[in-house]
Amino acid sequence: MKLIIFDCDGTLVDSEHLCNLALHEELALLGLESNPTTLLNNYRGMKLARIIESIEQQYRKVLPKEFEVNYRHRMNQLISTNLKPNNGVLELLETLDIPFCVASSAPMEKILLSLRVTGLLDYFRGNIFSSYEINSWKPEPDIFLHAAKSMNKSPADCLVVEDSYVGIEAAFNAKMKSAYYSPTSVDKPKFNEIIINNIVEVIDVIKNETSSISGLF
Repeated sequence: MKLIIFDCDGTLVDSEHLCNLALHEELALLGLESNPTTLLNNYRGMKLARIIESIEQQYRKVLPKEFEVNYRHRMNQLISTNLKPNNGVLELLETLDIPFCVASSAPMEKILLSLRVTGLLDYFRGNIFSSYEINSWKPEPDIFLHAAKSMNKSPADCLVVEDSYVGIEAAFNAKMKSAYYSPTSVDKPKFNEIIINNIVEVIDVIKNETSSISGLF
């Protein structure tokens, strides 16, 4: 492995529950009942526009034009006061001796806020990529291919670390190796991904991949 590509929300930072709590609260203001956990399970890793489209279909209601702005404002407030890095992330970043970057479906403003609040920004300065910059979202592979090209690495030499199957599918489509981070997962792999329960296990994935390659020669 010559490059590690991290997703941000849910992978580096514990933000998914905050994002869906904000969504739940904004829907409640419109008199629409929802559950933050259900929203998380249904929409993890998805583009916001697709989430809003799905919600409108479910409730048979067109959301107000200002809904997205209000949601992002509420979400940013929650992130600014409650967001933390996931367990093991700081330890992992201090340990890695190969290049790494962030490739996220979120807007750049949100990525920067999340990394700044959690003290991770200095690890990634200059190596942060957003789907909004290229107008392509997971499960399309473009954001990962864009990150690899920008970092001058071949897709075959990249390991994607994700917490959603939307992202894992994008890595598969990019012909990259992937690690699915899920602390409670008992699922079987769907896209040849390696399932890890602790983010620091990325080190073991790298070692195993290196050992496998070395064994071919």
